This record gives sequence, C-alpha cells and structure tokens, in this order.
Amino acid sequence: MTIQTSLQLFTIKDELEADLEGTLTAVAARGFTAVEPYDFVRRAEPLAAALSAAGLTAPSGHAFLASESFVNPDGSGTTIPVPTPDVVFAAARVLGMETVIDPYTEPARWESVAQIEETARLLNAAAEIGATVGVRVGYHNHAHELEAVFDGVTGLEVLAGLLDERVVLEVDLYWVARGGVDPVALLQRLGDRVIAVHAKDGTLDPALAGAYPPADQVAAGEGSVPLVEAISAAPALELAIVEFDYYEGDLFDAIERSRVFLDEKVAG
Repeated sequence: MTIQTSLQLFTIKDELEADLEGTLTAVAARGFTAVEPYDFVRRAEPLAAALSAAGLTAPSGHAFLASESFVNPDGSGTTIPVPTPDVVFAAARVLGMETVIDPYTEPARWESVAQIEETARLLNAAAEIGATVGVRVGYHNHAHELEAVFDGVTGLEVLAGLLDERVVLEVDLYWVARGGVDPVALLQRLGDRVIAVHAKDGTLDPALAGAYPPADQVAAGEGSVPLVEAISAAPALELAIVEFDYYEGDLFDAIERSRVFLDEKVAG
C-alpha cells in the first residue's frame, strides 16, 4: 500500500487564520499534495475552495466525536461546545474527506477502564453514523493514553480492544515516545488498526519537552523518535502526517524538510 505524506494544518494555524488561500498555496509550494484540516466544520466551504485552488486534498481531518466540549490540553481556555457527529460528517463530505479523527479526550477520562469503555461507546456510535455517509472514524492519541496502564496494558490499547472494527487509529509517534512507550513495539501490537501516524519528531529533552506546547520538536528525522522503524511496523498505514505543536525556527522550512525525509524514507 502506498503511504501518502500529509500536513496537519494545526501546525500553521496562525498563518491559516491570517490568509487561508495564500497559506495553502505556500503549503503546496513546499511539495505537499495532502493536508489534514482541524476545526473544519465552521469553514468547510471556503476551506474546500482554497484546497482545490491550491491543488491539495484532505483525506483525513480532526474533529471531536467523543466529547461534547473542548478545553485546551493544558487546562486553559474556555470550554467550547462541539458540533454533533452528523454535522461533522456533512462538513467532511464537502471537503472530500474519507476519515474523521477525534483529536483529543482529556486525561481525566483515562483513569478507569469504565471511562475508556464510554469513550469507545461514543466513537463506535459515531462510526455507525459515519458509515451511512461513507466517512470512517478514528482516534488520535497524546501521551496520557499511554501513561494510563491497566493490568499491564496501555489505555490506548484498552481502547483499541473495545472499538468497533470500523474505527481506526492515528498514532502520534512523538506523544507515544513522550508517554514512555516504544512506538515500534506499540505499532506492532496495534497492527492493522493503525491507518495514519503523526510523524512528529523531537529531542525528548525533558527540560524542553515538559513545556506546553513542547519546545523540543524538530523536523522529521532530526530527533530521537524512531519514525522510520515505527512506520515500517504499521502494515495498513495510509498516511504519514507532518505536525509541529511548536517550532521556533522557520516553520515552513521545517515542514518541507519533514516532507522530504518522509517521502524519501517511507512514502510510495
């Protein structure tokens, strides 16, 4: 199966808010053909037009499916209501999106198996709705799903065991490593469930990684996360997605270096 390189647009969120069309044109100029939108429901039509104009596709996107509201991962910000799954999937169809991935559930929901069962129930229910309109449902991890362990099994793997077979996983390799788990071994265990990865790299320097947003992230292939080995361990992988939570240098240069690394090492 061909692995397509993509870019999570949250990486360039400030630039997108300032100039949607120009920023997407700049992404295409850096060699990308696919992107992963976030917060796309409120701007599906203009985003679809801008993607088309730039020659970009959006095979996957991030939207909440197992939460009724959202608070930033560091606990800051206002609680924001989120649209219902049917509204999310309608917007996804406008964008030609095949897979909608839930990007985050708060750490307080990973303290017991019963809580994980409830998250699985909500994702399974969303997948049932998505199946009626041809949209697949997935889940994206941060570190806390790996730091939560139940009888020797990580919370993310507990979730995987409870999900409808139609629900897929997008594994963020940086956050797996930050959670103290070997990304290669994890992807081997998860097998065909993983259809996408965030091929995010970092030095994992505790002094920098502990900040929010983390300050240790570097271009793919320039850090300590075993990206190539992990991607090779995912037999059903479709997407290798570039993302930065934070980067102090030339951001567009870093995303292009990341794309080139992934295209050379794992894509195709």
